[in-house]
Amino acid sequence: MTLTLSDLQKRFGSIQALDGCTFSVERGRMVGFLGPNGAGKTTTMRSIFGLVELDRGETLWNDAPIRPEDRLRFGYMPEERGLYPRMPVGEHVAYLGRLHGMGAGAARTAASDWLARLGLADRAAAKVEELSHGNQQRAQLAAALVHEPDLLVLDEPFAGLDPLAVRTLAGLLRAEAARGAAVLFSSHQLDLVEEICEGVAIVDHGRVVATGNIDELKRRSQRRRITLQLLDAPAGWRPEIRGVELIERRNGDLHLSAGTDVDPHRVLAQAEQTAQVVGFAYGPPTLSELFVELVAT
Repeated sequence: MTLTLSDLQKRFGSIQALDGCTFSVERGRMVGFLGPNGAGKTTTMRSIFGLVELDRGETLWNDAPIRPEDRLRFGYMPEERGLYPRMPVGEHVAYLGRLHGMGAGAARTAASDWLARLGLADRAAAKVEELSHGNQQRAQLAAALVHEPDLLVLDEPFAGLDPLAVRTLAGLLRAEAARGAAVLFSSHQLDLVEEICEGVAIVDHGRVVATGNIDELKRRSQRRRITLQLLDAPAGWRPEIRGVELIERRNGDLHLSAGTDVDPHRVLAQAEQTAQVVGFAYGPPTLSELFVELVAT
């Protein structure tokens, strides 16, 4: 089964939130949904659940319009938390499981299991409002996962989490995709997306500017990344070659961006005339660099 978003159009007054947004997510795949603030990511996600009435376009599941009964098999974690603040966490997650069609006993068992996996077993009796921001986020994730959804849609799930919690959540998302769920999540942590996802959809001003396998998109980029490790280079030195830009200078290392028409051997030759080269690498850009290339044009 596949989630397909086709030509989504939505305007809020003078703001064109979605302008032909089109991409798909297959079951068993994890897709990072990327874009600048205000690019249309949240509006797209809300449209999947019928929370936004589109001006035009279709949201499809298995090549058919999404029905209410399909959404019972979906899991959603909004950026704005939607849990009842005075309800005990364990009771709340089990209640939401029942709303998705689970029996009472199965919902309680699944809620307990997910809270344990997310490190909240000892807070099951606590009210949502008594939890820290990070733990409220974990509880919201448990609510999205309790019924083992076929489609999991998460809006900025990693925001505000500590590194250990990020690692835990990344592992859970990998496991959900391996189980067969289609996983779509937005994030501004592009290094993390590059690490855990095979595919991305990058949106800007309501339009998808790139979608597909991350490695393939990087190879098709018109830019290349060059890394130079120099010993005793003059302060502030950089290659003077047209089409080569300095990305950053860190501990004497230079990270450069170059057009595909730039011969990397020229860069290396200039560096060798200036200092001792102890490291040199040439290859596709990182996902972060590709993102900047696509949305800054």
